[in-house]
Amino acid sequence: MKISMDFAPALEWFLHRAAGMSRKTNRRLADVIGLIWHRIDSRHRRIVLGNLERAWGDELDEGRRRVLCRKVFTNLARVFLEFPYLTTLRNDIDGFMTFSGYENVARALAKKKGLLMMASHFGNWEVMSLGCSYRHMPFNVVVRPLDNPQLDKLVNAVRSAGGNRIIPKKGSVREVLRVLHRRGIVALLVDQNVDWYDGVFVPFFKDIACTNKALAVLALRTGAPVIPIHNVREHDGRYRVIFGPEVPLIRTGDTTSDIEENTALFNRIIEGYVRLNPDHWFWVHQRWKTRPFQPWPRMTE
Repeated sequence: MKISMDFAPALEWFLHRAAGMSRKTNRRLADVIGLIWHRIDSRHRRIVLGNLERAWGDELDEGRRRVLCRKVFTNLARVFLEFPYLTTLRNDIDGFMTFSGYENVARALAKKKGLLMMASHFGNWEVMSLGCSYRHMPFNVVVRPLDNPQLDKLVNAVRSAGGNRIIPKKGSVREVLRVLHRRGIVALLVDQNVDWYDGVFVPFFKDIACTNKALAVLALRTGAPVIPIHNVREHDGRYRVIFGPEVPLIRTGDTTSDIEENTALFNRIIEGYVRLNPDHWFWVHQRWKTRPFQPWPRMTE
């Protein structure tokens, strides 16, 4: 018999209690949980090690891959344990993050075509997104709803506390076009595997990856500028949110080629900052899962 349980009140209680934990204690706890998680979760450990080997090849030997793998789990433990801080973030923005490159955003918005933020699962993307909204720069964020409706509702309430607006991924194109027409900002996470019909196969590190083509399609169609955004954890525990320069789009007149070339360009940009801080990225995801179609070999007599 399936038991239905309303856990939302308990989760809300936990979020508020955990938000009172000191940052130093939170980091120490995340280090411990990350190491335990790395040890007991053999499935995701294999995924991370396989991804690292696929991405870096001979650039990283087995020993360095294993060290990096442990750091990946520690980073993700920090991301999860820092989520409760989102409920009090508005009271201590400067204690959590700094911002650089806002002049790139200002120049892009001055074009009055809206703005496409190219985001990824890097650093603490939840803190980054909410922090930007508290700095008077709310995003319309395209995300896939969580499988549990109660949890999805609670998480989205936290995510949108500063003015961010959540757009469900399925059927999002029409709403995204409306936002851009109103000169708004749309953030898309473009660093995860997609099915073949939603993406194009372009290089990412040392292999091709099926990459969401939506950002390239929208940018080419609307003329909205694309700004890459990511965040890096500094030594003092704060995050530095970095708005990169506008990405110059490739336009040859061949729509299919332009979509592929620009999507490949976006991948190169993401790969660039992953290489600088590889433990910050979401290596537990099966990024290279979707493979190009390969016909069955003919039987020879």
